[in-house]
Amino acid sequence: MTTSLREAWAALPSRLRLLEPVTFSDAAWSLLERLHQSFNDRAAHTKLPLAIARFRDDAAKAIFETAGQFDDVVTVNVDENWEQRVAASAGDAMAPWVRLYNEDVDAMMGVLVPPARYRKEHYAYGRFVFPEPHGLHTDHSLEDPAAGGEPICIARIETLGTHYVDGDYRTQDPATQSMLKALRYWTPVAEGQPEQVFEELLRRGTLKTIPVNHVMLMVAGNGAENAQVTQHISARPPEGGLHSAFFQRQYRLA
Repeated sequence: MTTSLREAWAALPSRLRLLEPVTFSDAAWSLLERLHQSFNDRAAHTKLPLAIARFRDDAAKAIFETAGQFDDVVTVNVDENWEQRVAASAGDAMAPWVRLYNEDVDAMMGVLVPPARYRKEHYAYGRFVFPEPHGLHTDHSLEDPAAGGEPICIARIETLGTHYVDGDYRTQDPATQSMLKALRYWTPVAEGQPEQVFEELLRRGTLKTIPVNHVMLMVAGNGAENAQVTQHISARPPEGGLHSAFFQRQYRLA
């Protein structure tokens, strides 16, 4: 007998050590069933990002405490030499948590998007002090310029959330498109300075905020016609900076 998507999801908690799968609404299940059938469903992409799991409370606390030990931002790319580098450098304080994150997210993606295969990953932790947000951007698959939409899972621990453009950004009116351009390049436009534009789009709900301590399913890609990649922008740290940790794991479709 074939195991249904919902049955497979219900069976996941016993396999996970870091994360707790969320309970989906009927609307979320409808979306996930469409993505499970064909991930490159552009209409479905307009409903992403979607929270698929949350960090266990004790794990989130421990990860945040680890990030709090560093006054600079440590950024690590995970490649075929990652484990060797971690061992040679007498350890990476965040590596044990990243390993658990990878195992749990891979298990979840195996259920939600069976064709998903690991492509690349990076994570960062420490005190974030950038004077302005990371410009509005999408995550790309430079290894495959023709790639359509691909799954990507990101998580921000405890503080410094990420904002994203809600809905189908291609249908926004010209003035809003101009405002989004201001955020992309962090430059002034006819509608105002980027800082004011940022606040206005948050107020309108054009930008929505990803909850911290959750794993979010998003869309990466190279702008293929059938894909709507997730446009997002990091929150601005307060004066003096803010400690946080950020995990990002991207997949290709087999």
